[in-house]
Amino acid sequence: MGFIAFLKTQFIVHLLIGFVFVVSGLIINFIQLCTLVLWPINKQFYRRVNCRLAYSLWSQLVMLLEWWSGTECTLFSDEATVNTFGKEHVIIILNHNFEIDFLCGWTMTERFGVLGSSKVLAKRELLYVPLIGWTWYFLEIVFCKRKWEEDRDTVIEGLKRLADYPEYMWFLLYCEGTRFTETKHRISMEVAESKGLPKLKYHLLPRTKGFTTAVQCLRGTVSAVYDVTLNFRGNKNPSLLGILYGKKYEADMCVRRFPLEDIPQDEKEAANWLHKLYQEKDALQEMYNQEGVFPGQQFKPRRRPWTLLNFLFWATVLLSPLFTFGFGVFASGSPLLILAFLGFVGAASFGVRRLIGVTEIEKGSSYGNQEFKKKK
Repeated sequence: MGFIAFLKTQFIVHLLIGFVFVVSGLIINFIQLCTLVLWPINKQFYRRVNCRLAYSLWSQLVMLLEWWSGTECTLFSDEATVNTFGKEHVIIILNHNFEIDFLCGWTMTERFGVLGSSKVLAKRELLYVPLIGWTWYFLEIVFCKRKWEEDRDTVIEGLKRLADYPEYMWFLLYCEGTRFTETKHRISMEVAESKGLPKLKYHLLPRTKGFTTAVQCLRGTVSAVYDVTLNFRGNKNPSLLGILYGKKYEADMCVRRFPLEDIPQDEKEAANWLHKLYQEKDALQEMYNQEGVFPGQQFKPRRRPWTLLNFLFWATVLLSPLFTFGFGVFASGSPLLILAFLGFVGAASFGVRRLIGVTEIEKGSSYGNQEFKKKK
């Protein structure tokens, strides 16, 4: 094991990376709070500023994927589709099977210049998570309780507010509503059978309300829907902790572009279109499992240096005073100061671990079991 590989496995290094991310995130959140005064003066300027502030935070996670772990992301698509990336407003549909599926999506948005302006339809619980939810609030992310009767007006209002967004945005939808597990899949297929829908092997039954509403509200703004099917070579199941330990993965992403005018305007027909799309996604996964590749040309967009430079900037700004302070504490010989400093380190470690826990599949929501409860 080389020295760099050894460093990647050390807890103290992970703690320092976490410290930089958390403290820089709190600073960024505070700056975002201050930018609220810009909204009534110049809404579009407020949005552009917050896109760059969000980029400064999220790109640190992308840096871990691209530079720290060296994970490779390969696109399977066609040249005409790839040439549209970063040049139009789009809705992204991504399968929700892996802990770092969002991070693979982010690395693509970064390489095509839309990371800071990327959007997602997120569960409302995330709004109260420091850094993640707070940053998303200032980015006008659409939050929902995943109870359509309560969400309808909020979601429609949030989507319509994005109609004049000044930066090209990729609006991510996890139509399955929750991460794939065997239990949720079994329950989902029972629901599919009860509704007379074809069963899926690798996906949960898609929830159509969010998709059809997004398509209706963003017509005239969004140009296309990108369907993205993600898998990892070697049947790997990567995690954010694995990335933090420097494990390298190989992600393959099949991307298909559907012009928005090809998607039916009628809600029921649009829902049927989505169900058919997921049947096609299932077939793509089956092909990948059998052949090890997706159909289409292979593209490997080059990683950009900005994520690394941004992290090095924050590390320089934040770690220098931390080391100076820590040295002063231990040099003082004061047991009280030393204990207080160690307590701070322990609290920081706990906080970082809790943030990582948000991405873990076993810590995911119980959404997906609700239909089973109704049946019972």
